[in-house]
Amino acid sequence: MHSSATFLIEFGAIILGLGLLGRFAGRFQFSPIPLYLLAGLAFGQGGILPLGTSEEFVAIGAEIGVILLLLMLGLEYTASDLVSNLKTQYAAGLVDAALNALPGAAMALLLGWGPVAAVVLAGVTWISSSGVIAKVLGDLGRLGNRETPVILSILVLEDLSMAVYLPIVTALLAGTTLAAGSVTLAIALGVAGLVLLIAVRYGRHISRFVSSDDPEKLLLVVLGLTLLVAGLAQELQVSAAVGAFLVGIALSGEVAEGAHNLLAPLRDLFAAVFFVFFGLHTDPSSIPPVFLPALALAAVTAATKIATGYWAARRAGVSVKGRWRAGGTLVARGEFSIVIAGLAVTAGIEPSLGPLATAYVLILVILGPLTARYTEPVARLVGSLRKPSPAALVASDASDASAGEQEDAMDGEDAVDEQDTVGRV
Repeated sequence: MHSSATFLIEFGAIILGLGLLGRFAGRFQFSPIPLYLLAGLAFGQGGILPLGTSEEFVAIGAEIGVILLLLMLGLEYTASDLVSNLKTQYAAGLVDAALNALPGAAMALLLGWGPVAAVVLAGVTWISSSGVIAKVLGDLGRLGNRETPVILSILVLEDLSMAVYLPIVTALLAGTTLAAGSVTLAIALGVAGLVLLIAVRYGRHISRFVSSDDPEKLLLVVLGLTLLVAGLAQELQVSAAVGAFLVGIALSGEVAEGAHNLLAPLRDLFAAVFFVFFGLHTDPSSIPPVFLPALALAAVTAATKIATGYWAARRAGVSVKGRWRAGGTLVARGEFSIVIAGLAVTAGIEPSLGPLATAYVLILVILGPLTARYTEPVARLVGSLRKPSPAALVASDASDASAGEQEDAMDGEDAVDEQDTVGRV
């Protein structure tokens, strides 16, 4: 009875504390993720007040949090959306992977962590935070901007790539042989392809089967199906998160919308628990030794994300202002970087990887909203301070004669976007 009471007190205090932290973050309009991570650091090993009886339950809640994060992500997209993005934006996805995964892999190798840790850290630096970016776009009133579809396309490609990346990481962390890892990857790709095919051709029938006018029944069926598929996927060494993501893709229409509305509060609850759990397993004293590498990595990958967004927006015909906004918006890292690092922490491959990932995410989840807001004004200010040479002026005059009208039209749209942004912020 005493342990039960202690558990309720501890877990209740955690949930209450998370709610207050979330309210504090909302008041100042920034992501609560860094506060959740700091809370985990405070109550974990080496923290101010380590938890006792509730840690095991928090671990289960954290696993459910990852599953719900990926399920909700899948509900945002249809199979046709994914196929369309693959056809039109695959080049941007490849540039994104090359520019942002390689610095993480290089850092791990420079620190002497080995190839497995390099693959893990590459994923940590590669994947932007869909949740943080979506919130920033809404807060800044940019959902209707010309560059926003480019940003969303890159995020979709990153999310879809996790269906391939996570099984690879899972196999590597499990220490399986090359043959076994190849089988695992083949199964993952086969299952993902099969689910996409079924979703495209029979998505309406699946949604009709799951559909219910009673919110309670819809919630139970979708949540139960997701946990079942996630468990089966994990049993096949594919990844529970990938299984949940594929379930979300298979649902569409009113069912997806209804499930999204019902599951959003659960997602927020268990996702917050997940971030706390990750912090619980990171000793605060282990962060200072890796803070400088994390800061250097954050600086490099912030720049590479800005370059990625700029290049992709330019390829889509967006004006210069929109290109800078696209790049600055993509900087934030968050939930998926922690998910990937959490797999490595659980496997115990490199003790310093968890602390470095924590510091890295803390830096960029705070920096991301700032770069989204100020990258374009800063680039415009720097550009105005540069004095072109006479030769450049002659070349500029020649090019302006043919391209001036198009740029003026784009800038006019940007001006409307900026007025709309000011009105909403």
